[in-house]
Amino acid sequence: MKSLLILNFALALTATSLAAQAQTYQWKDANGRTFISDTPPPGTKAQRSAAAPSAPVAATASGAAGKSAEAAPTASPPAQKSVAELNLEFKKRQQEAKEKADKQAAETEKRENCERARRSLATLESNQPLSTLDDNGERKVMDVAQRNQEIERARKIMADSCK
Repeated sequence: MKSLLILNFALALTATSLAAQAQTYQWKDANGRTFISDTPPPGTKAQRSAAAPSAPVAATASGAAGKSAEAAPTASPPAQKSVAELNLEFKKRQQEAKEKADKQAAETEKRENCERARRSLATLESNQPLSTLDDNGERKVMDVAQRNQEIERARKIMADSCK
């Protein structure tokens, strides 16, 4: 039993190594689909490839029987980037996203400040009696000087925020 298991393992290992060393051909049909096989069709200009195909071994074995294995179209991808380059790009995208979020938060805060200042100014200019709380927590009616101070403060805030 043990020798049978070893023999099967050896045969599988040999078959895998032979399939990996097999010569492969790659071509495109009239529809633009890319095919990979161990034998090209007659009359077709096929590209000879020394590397093992990216398709599974079972698919290349079916090509040996006369049928071609269809693979995904292979466009020549740009050179692979190193891990350091990918990390650098990732950090750059993260920084850009953070800056964008910060900018949006600042704009939102500015709009909210502008709206609050407009409402405050409208209230102050309405000449309705207003009160404030003093240090003891008691209400104190706002006099004309305090009202004018608050109006000026609201206008300054509007000038800074409402652009």
